[in-house]
Amino acid sequence: MMDRPLLLLDVDGPLNPFRSPLAGLRGYTTHRMRPALWMGRRAPDSRSAQRGLRVRLHPTHGPRLLALPFELAWATTWMHQANTMIAPHIGLPGDLPVIEWPELFTRDPDGLYWKTRPLLDWAAGRPFAWVDDMITARDRDWARAHHCAPSLLLRISPRHGLRARDFTALADWAASLAPDPGGPDAVSGGR
Repeated sequence: MMDRPLLLLDVDGPLNPFRSPLAGLRGYTTHRMRPALWMGRRAPDSRSAQRGLRVRLHPTHGPRLLALPFELAWATTWMHQANTMIAPHIGLPGDLPVIEWPELFTRDPDGLYWKTRPLLDWAAGRPFAWVDDMITARDRDWARAHHCAPSLLLRISPRHGLRARDFTALADWAASLAPDPGGPDAVSGGR
């Protein structure tokens, strides 16, 4: 049996539509969190550090992601804290694999998003879909030219987060990878 493709998840943008002007996005709940990277950029006694980062999450996203035919992994600056801070609020297991970035926010010599090269290295030739709010056409082109397996780089609006059409696009792409049941590798039941 062939391994399922990877689904690499960013938090801010796809799961936390942080750019939405609406505090009450339908179905989202607001949480206050103190992720290490965010806290490292605040004075410990500042008002923002005391309040924590506002994170909006949708409790149905986890079950919907788990229903897709993918192996899930985190591709976020939250790294391991995505398992402890994000997963419980959306219904994902707290032990998903995590891409550990060699360096955060580095400038790429070819103008790629800083996550693109390490993410492709981490995928190690496996088919993958990646949801992130910073993906560009340049990243898609580079993945096509430098990754030996199929990939889907799906840019998600940080104003809306994952939407029904994004779940449909992910499911359709995964289905397109499945072998054709009537294709040349199919086993015939008759003689």
